Amino acid sequence: MKLTYIFHSGFALETNHCVLIFDYWTDPANVVPQLINVNKPMYVFASHFHEDHFSKNIFEWRKLKTDITYVLSKDILKHKRAQQTDAKVWMVKGDVWEDENLKVTATGSNDCGVSWVININGKSIFHAGDLCNWYARFLADEIPAESVYSKMLGKNVNPVIEEKRFLGELKDLRKVTQSFDLAMFPVDGRIGNGYTRGARQFIERFKVKMFVPMHFEASGFESAWRMEPFCQESEIAFWKIKEVGETVDI
Repeated sequence: MKLTYIFHSGFALETNHCVLIFDYWTDPANVVPQLINVNKPMYVFASHFHEDHFSKNIFEWRKLKTDITYVLSKDILKHKRAQQTDAKVWMVKGDVWEDENLKVTATGSNDCGVSWVININGKSIFHAGDLCNWYARFLADEIPAESVYSKMLGKNVNPVIEEKRFLGELKDLRKVTQSFDLAMFPVDGRIGNGYTRGARQFIERFKVKMFVPMHFEASGFESAWRMEPFCQESEIAFWKIKEVGETVDI
């Protein structure tokens, strides 16, 4: 299998039988046009409605390619970002869908929508969506703040409770599987001090063969590399992404 970094949390995974696109937002290296011309079925995933994980432009691709299956989180419908007829498969946490090429399990998120567990070619693939410990910087003190303002949510949140929600989702995920051949997970420097905490908590709880950072552009490629030594300690292969359009063999 070949994994290509598109942008932000967007990736393309090409197997012998099909092509998978995850959380497309924008494509500065023109990865997708090349894949549309590949004579293989394509599966397009969007984990939730946020504009940096879902773009209506994905529906334009079906004008150029007939064998596309859209597998989308139902919160995209809820927020009226798409119509029911736009996708064949709409999923919420706990749903399972499969066909002759792959099996998809929608797992949870402590933000919006879902994360994805995909079994394909005998491999287990994970794309986290926006599952992460987003308030890690407020947990470094011995007595964490009980209330902080979240610009994203537009309200005050309790970082201790938010971390428990995140760890609860990881616990639920372990009921589905405890190991991944490939895991794509946020390592976002905008979180602030301790921004690798969520990713570290993830690799502590799962056996991962290859860890791939995502959601890092605003803080730079090098910020994502901060996870490499933690992966090395756990004997996990780490993809040190250096540019959009870069590929790696899985």
